[in-house]
Amino acid sequence: MVSIQMGGEDKTAKISDWSIYWSDKYEALQLTCYYPSKKTYTRPLSDCRVSPTRELGEMLLTKPGSTIVKPIVKATIYGERYAVVHYPDADKPYVYKMDGISLATPTAIKDSPVFHYFSAVANARQDHAESEADREIAANVVRQLGKLPASADTALHAYCSGRNGTLRPGQGLIYPFGLNESQLAAVEQAFRAQVSVIEGPPGTGKTQTILNILANILLRRQTVAVLSNNNAAVENVYEKLEKCGLGHLIAKLGNQDNRKSFFADLPPWPSSEPEPAPTLDEIQVLLSRLKQHLHDHNRAAQLQVELDELTIERRHLQQWQADSGIRAANSLDKYRLSPRKTADLMAYLAHLGEQRIRLKDRVELLFNFRIFRTKPFAQGDARLSVFHALQMHYYDKALQDTEAELQACRESLVRGNFTALLDELKTASMRHLKQQLQRQAPRSDSFDANTYRQQFDAFVQRFPILGSGTHSIVNSIAPGAILDYVIIDEASLQNIVPGILALGCARNLIVVGDNRQLAHIPVILGLQAPAEAYDCERYSLLDSCIGVFKEALPRTLLKEHYRCHPRIIQFCNQQFYNNALVPMTEDKGEAPLRLVVTAKGNHTRQNVNLRELDSLLKLLENEGEPVGLDGEGRGFIAPFRAQVNLSGKHLPPDFVRDTVHKFQGRECDEIVFSTVLDKKRYNQERKRLDFVDDPRMINVAVSRAKHRFTLVTGDEVFTGNNGHIAALIRYITYYAQDEQIVRAPVVSAFDLLYREFDSSLARLDARLRPGDSRYKSEQIVAQLLREALSAPAYQSLMYHSQIKLDQIASPSNLDWTDRERAFMARASCDFVVYFKVGKIPVGVIEVDGGSHNRPDQAVRDALKNGVLAKSGIPILRLRTVESRIAERIGDFIAQWASPTPSG
Repeated sequence: MVSIQMGGEDKTAKISDWSIYWSDKYEALQLTCYYPSKKTYTRPLSDCRVSPTRELGEMLLTKPGSTIVKPIVKATIYGERYAVVHYPDADKPYVYKMDGISLATPTAIKDSPVFHYFSAVANARQDHAESEADREIAANVVRQLGKLPASADTALHAYCSGRNGTLRPGQGLIYPFGLNESQLAAVEQAFRAQVSVIEGPPGTGKTQTILNILANILLRRQTVAVLSNNNAAVENVYEKLEKCGLGHLIAKLGNQDNRKSFFADLPPWPSSEPEPAPTLDEIQVLLSRLKQHLHDHNRAAQLQVELDELTIERRHLQQWQADSGIRAANSLDKYRLSPRKTADLMAYLAHLGEQRIRLKDRVELLFNFRIFRTKPFAQGDARLSVFHALQMHYYDKALQDTEAELQACRESLVRGNFTALLDELKTASMRHLKQQLQRQAPRSDSFDANTYRQQFDAFVQRFPILGSGTHSIVNSIAPGAILDYVIIDEASLQNIVPGILALGCARNLIVVGDNRQLAHIPVILGLQAPAEAYDCERYSLLDSCIGVFKEALPRTLLKEHYRCHPRIIQFCNQQFYNNALVPMTEDKGEAPLRLVVTAKGNHTRQNVNLRELDSLLKLLENEGEPVGLDGEGRGFIAPFRAQVNLSGKHLPPDFVRDTVHKFQGRECDEIVFSTVLDKKRYNQERKRLDFVDDPRMINVAVSRAKHRFTLVTGDEVFTGNNGHIAALIRYITYYAQDEQIVRAPVVSAFDLLYREFDSSLARLDARLRPGDSRYKSEQIVAQLLREALSAPAYQSLMYHSQIKLDQIASPSNLDWTDRERAFMARASCDFVVYFKVGKIPVGVIEVDGGSHNRPDQAVRDALKNGVLAKSGIPILRLRTVESRIAERIGDFIAQWASPTPSG
């Protein structure tokens, strides 16, 4: 109940209404009372009393539908109907109706240690700037930090406080740019949380995902800024929007030159009527039908990868059997063994070892494998022959089963009209979006570079998508403006400062990037961060957000890869993404990988290596015309600018040449990567090796190539580093089709077979040897080995158990004695450590029980040691009576640890 007194007299019961306003004539606030008789009575507000009245101090004022947040010094609320507001440095107060404004308490986040640290970083960069241009850029960041609104609604507040907000479920989503399984998840997550991360490995449709997010922001009549310090990334978004007729919604702002260019030629609003469109509900029905098939679409691609891998491993096994003189055994098809049962039977034969088949073994073979006649499984060569036949049978059956599942998957997609359904969803979504945009056509279309900020709400209604760099976003919008969303692309390259400027200008943040590609280059100032996750010298904005929000941060990895030949991207997949990617490109039997190793010698001079260029030129001369399937040409990349410059004098002019760092975001049909370094002591120093062998740089280098990747490197320059170039060399050697590759004196793992074999051994041992003390010691070693290999430094390693010695050291590569050959065919190794990429064995671990004290066993141990020594494979023997087992395993595998980049 409101009461009004004027001149000491209570007018409440007599009046029908009242109002407060500012009078320029009297330069004072006035109160007018309205009577039922239509008469009015006005007095200075200072002579009146309105109850209730309340006073507010510093607040933030916004109006419904406006992006602008204005700080006020104080406000007086009269009868909860009118607010008399005092702005900083204003000569007079302003009167608003309470239903036309919102008042919020400003956040104290600018007084927090986190924000003070960011301000200190910005100021220190200004003080330490080496050029006038850098100093002005840094000063500009300092100024913009001071302009950020102190609103608790911003993504900056969420980031500095470490509290991620949850968004209410909104309307249904549309996908006018198409979708796949992980892009669907990414778009959904972007509208569920205040801050979300989309991790976009190379070629996974990052831009397409951003475009779908933009479409849904537009559909909700919201505003968004798309920012990146990589101009190519933002231009890609612009280009795709313009191509589909949405370019008129983008304001290309940023620095003054960009703004001047944009306002000089404003894109007109389309005059044509949009095509008839389905309703949002009808689109959701379409989407629901399509979702049922998205998993099958991915599953088909994954099965193709498995099929390719099985085919290659089978080829290696066939080659090994031919080299080893192993004759084909009789067909095992009559036993109707599945791949798992095949591995189980191999495990049982390994369990039997050299023992003869007893009655209980006959029962085991009958009930578990339906084997009635055991003569083919008798001791000696017969059993060994069956074991080798089972290995080939595993691949034949696995290939058959995988092909059948793949065919069923593809038939399911055809029956569900997957492709047509996807096209229908895209078309329906785009038509619906354009129809809704046309219905909300803006009133104003006349803006210029000098005045658009004064009418900013009308401006963002006309141009709801703003483009800018993070350095200039605050200067590009009206003072105090808070957009609905900001999307920061290539966020692994984004410094935290100035990245936080964008966070202070938007309620919601979508961070897009890939921390396994090239990172930002930090400015070293030595300032102490208030918490590790905010450290500007250690982390990009992407990594910082991951560290700040932890489990509260929705993170979606875009998995489906569309750029590179499957065999090219599979290196990145295995080495950097833990096989999470799903290659969607097709292997048509091409030769996409090449390795050029220069002759031995030290050929590097001042960051250039002419020998690598000469070796490449010789290869180019021999091959004739270059590949050019898509007309995107050839690229030459190197770690050092000097090598790139030198290549310009030697390579054909059609080569695009640049450093790896400048090539992120680009692609070519063919990429040549020159590593430059040689074996001189200077080039083998950790700092030099870390720079060239940086995992993010190797990831970018390889994933630029669409159809062919060529590595040009020195002989054994990176072998001892056990790093990523060494892995790349092993990978190319394993997968390349060139028969001229010299085979090593060791045998690469038949990994798919061995994984199934490991599982079969574990199941069998748990059933048949629960009381065996040696089995328990092997279990302990297996667990210790698993734990040791889980450390980041050993992510490049894996192990398998009970591997035949002749499938570690190849009988065909060295001059073995007859005794050694016979022994190799029957002996097994307890644990074999392999490089995951290239599948090369690097070490053997043996668990020696009490029987190893016997003379006959000592002879066998000496034979095994000798075979492994000849093959250059170290062995660690662990006696069951010894202590410090975990420490010894750690010391043993440390020799193959991957280098951790310094800094």
